[in-house]
Amino acid sequence: MGRSLAGYRYQEIAESLRARIAVGDFPPGRLLPSESELSHEHDASRVTVRKALDALREQGLIDSRQGFGWFVAADPLRQTLARLGTLEAQLEESGVKPERKIIEFGFVRAPKVVFEKLHSRTVLQVRRLNLADGAPFARVTVWVPDDLAGELSRAAVERSSFYENLPVAVGSAIQTIGAAAATDDDAALLEVPIGSPVLRCTRLTHDTEGRAVLYSEFVFPAHRTEFVVDLPHVQPSMAPTGLRLVD
Repeated sequence: MGRSLAGYRYQEIAESLRARIAVGDFPPGRLLPSESELSHEHDASRVTVRKALDALREQGLIDSRQGFGWFVAADPLRQTLARLGTLEAQLEESGVKPERKIIEFGFVRAPKVVFEKLHSRTVLQVRRLNLADGAPFARVTVWVPDDLAGELSRAAVERSSFYENLPVAVGSAIQTIGAAAATDDDAALLEVPIGSPVLRCTRLTHDTEGRAVLYSEFVFPAHRTEFVVDLPHVQPSMAPTGLRLVD
């Protein structure tokens, strides 16, 4: 009898979570409460909660990843590295509604790495949160040399990209992508656990004359994005190109 009741209990929990996913309480890609929180919420054992979660995973509704916990299943948003473009444009091409929220906007003394890239002692620093269909997708920080940033306003960079607002024409960029762990601040903004896997990208953008005009840092939750590059020509070595050892 007890075994039968336990069986019904996990089905009840699974159905409750399924209903909440269906009405949008947990959008695609969003983390679910932890197993401990669900156990407390439903007054059930962790074993019963895990069985309910496993059942929903078998149905393709949720998934789990080391360091994240459980989240609503969603196809990762793909970003191509084949051309220089804005984050918002790539999201729109994927059928996703982009949105940006400015968190910080002001002139600061350039951090060491930023000075080495932009050769400017004072820079405009803009920190923002990018959303995809209303869910946190990326924390972005952009630095601009002060002599190019005098006419930039908070409203302008929240409304449109730096590429549209700079007083110079953008020419090319170098982008570097690596793995990292979410800091306390980024975890709070991106709604992921502290220390969970993230992709950290830096981009150094030059104008058509070759001057470095933007330095940007992007942090993405690792379960929500993937980068794609087209490799049209087969080389003798099939290893990925552009690899660099990190100290």
